Amino acid sequence: MPRGPEDSPLSRSVRQTPTVFWNDSCAEDELRDAIAHGAVGGTTNPTIVLEVLRKEYRKWQPRILALAKEMPTASEVEITWRLVEEMALAGAALLRPVFDDLGGRGGRISIQTNPQFYRDARALVDQAVHFAGLAPNLQVKIPATRAGIMAIEEATFRGVNINATVSFTVPQALAVAEAVERGLDRRRAAGLDTESMTPVCTIMVGRLDDWLKVVAKRDGIVCTPGDLDWAGIAVIKRAYGIYRERGYRTRLLAAAYRHHLHWSELIGGDLILTIPHAWQRLFHDSDIEVRPRFDDPVDPGILQGLLRRFPDFRMACEPDGLSVEQFDRYGATVRTLRTFLGSYGDLLATVRDVLLPDPDVRQADGVAR
Repeated sequence: MPRGPEDSPLSRSVRQTPTVFWNDSCAEDELRDAIAHGAVGGTTNPTIVLEVLRKEYRKWQPRILALAKEMPTASEVEITWRLVEEMALAGAALLRPVFDDLGGRGGRISIQTNPQFYRDARALVDQAVHFAGLAPNLQVKIPATRAGIMAIEEATFRGVNINATVSFTVPQALAVAEAVERGLDRRRAAGLDTESMTPVCTIMVGRLDDWLKVVAKRDGIVCTPGDLDWAGIAVIKRAYGIYRERGYRTRLLAAAYRHHLHWSELIGGDLILTIPHAWQRLFHDSDIEVRPRFDDPVDPGILQGLLRRFPDFRMACEPDGLSVEQFDRYGATVRTLRTFLGSYGDLLATVRDVLLPDPDVRQADGVAR
């Protein structure tokens, strides 16, 4: 017999512990289902927006054409960003009742700044401030690059609820938290509100695992099967402990799911899990025991083996493993930025195909627009 929304393991894990989850997409059907199971947020990025556009093409293709008529001189880039904003705002509307019920402590959807701005702090801040003004429950993603850390402080000072992204390491998480604290301190000194702010720092646990597997293959490093699946978990647990010791306002978020440990091992922590809908369905139907595991340490043998064999893991796990100046060149950062930039290029091309359909391909209505 199918479980009801409150009976699933994932729903119980967030109902019975401080852990919360977001839907890792703005696709409306997925977001509605996630909210029914207890989700209190959602997220977007260039890859997600591209996926949603393809999945909900019948809905968004006419809207792109309408935007072109409404903005007759707008570039493809301008139309694409209006599309991104409208997708985020649709998700924000679905989450608004959650936002109101929780007094702003949940019910937000993340919207990501242009990945092309990863080296430009001023451009990141300007876009973040613009996004924050679109709806009260938007969380703005800024990459944890060198320029992004500067932008996070300034955007926080200007009242933006940030979500640091393109982040994989303890040093990045600490730099984000410190930047947020500086921004909050400046707001307090200026007599501005800080109580309503809910800053977030993502650690893309699965993407760190992915990178170390690339390193293992590239460098011929032999390790026990399964050990690399603990790398991201070890990093977020280490960062979380330091956050608690130092009393940072920022809340950690785990992203980039690859297996159930990225959920089950994090149950019980006061953090956010942003989970793709397909993984949510698997967790709903699983027989995994729901119990707090976050404070359980990673097996010392696994941890020491990773530290010994992988300099890139040491960089990720040690608080001083990377300087801010090194963030942009860290392997997981480069790979993820390239992925986001590629998805952004594909998103622009998809919008272009709507505005300028290929005349060599017969259109559904026989009309070349």
